[in-house]
Amino acid sequence: MEQSQVEAVPPERIRYRLTRLQRLLSALPALFIVALQVLLWLDGGPFGPLRFSLLVWAVLLPVALIISRPFGVTLTPSAAVVHNFRRRTVPWSNVQAVRIESLFGSRTVVIYETGGRRTRLRAPITGFLSWDRSFEEKFHTIGRWWLDHRGPDWTPVPPPGAWWGGPMTPDGNPYAPPA
Repeated sequence: MEQSQVEAVPPERIRYRLTRLQRLLSALPALFIVALQVLLWLDGGPFGPLRFSLLVWAVLLPVALIISRPFGVTLTPSAAVVHNFRRRTVPWSNVQAVRIESLFGSRTVVIYETGGRRTRLRAPITGFLSWDRSFEEKFHTIGRWWLDHRGPDWTPVPPPGAWWGGPMTPDGNPYAPPA
């Protein structure tokens, strides 16, 4: 019996966004405030602040969910398309590194570019209230995508500190470990 081996065709593009739970948890503080005002109203407090909070929450929650939906990154063979409030395209040939950095208890993926610019991606992200089980896998996919698509003529650029202010290594290689 013969089995045909089908070649795995790599995807043309990969898109990472915030998970549904991450988008919903961003509304948690507003829901907490409304719950406190409901408790105050049930204890005999005025209804005006509760009505205002419910109205604001009913209007802002769908708007926040709709606005945060496109945040993330799309990986294409030629570039990483970063979706924030403004869309920006970072060609793979300009990327020097892809790293994980912590900010306020959340871990995010950061793209380092040739000119020294750092681009922090809004997705994938993981943290205390915004947990993403597949964060590490997504990070490794982004890093592998960069390594596979940066091109044969890609050359590393020394970090800005190595040009002027950093001590030079004996062989002149700024990426060599210190002696």
